[in-house]
Amino acid sequence: MSEFLDTAVTNTGTSLAQLSQERPLLVVFLRHAGCPFCREALADIARDRAAIESAGTGIALVHMFSEQQAAEYFAKYNLQDVPRISDPDCRLYHEFGIPRGSHAQVAGPKVWWRGLQATIFKRHGVGRIIGDVRQMPGAFLIHKGQIVQSFDYKTSADKPDYAEFAQCELPSTASE
Repeated sequence: MSEFLDTAVTNTGTSLAQLSQERPLLVVFLRHAGCPFCREALADIARDRAAIESAGTGIALVHMFSEQQAAEYFAKYNLQDVPRISDPDCRLYHEFGIPRGSHAQVAGPKVWWRGLQATIFKRHGVGRIIGDVRQMPGAFLIHKGQIVQSFDYKTSADKPDYAEFAQCELPSTASE
């Protein structure tokens, strides 16, 4: 696991492996930029950021758009300073075992209903598609180069409680 975490370098020049050595790291893999669930996830992370970081956990984002697009996109959510990785070819998604979704997982009835809620009622809207529309999202808690927790997305509409997810009990190690 840690080999590809060493090569997963963020826009700050620090790898996910290095970031996870300092403290637990919540790594969120986003869907395409126009996805209302992606926008909702960023709004949730921005809302929960203080709780996540006060629990001693860092945040990193993985996305499919260019670094320039990401800088503008994340600034809308006041997350421009969060370490991020541009992965338009979805190589890191694959390394983490995040699949492309089936039609039902990305456009089934449950997805449409939640999409309506996120788009209209929660006002996250939709935008231009930048990335693979079938790529599923992902959320992982990494500590000392190891995945200690992952969220099991059944559809693209699913979402964890990021603040709760970031506070999972970490395994103890002999060196601590």
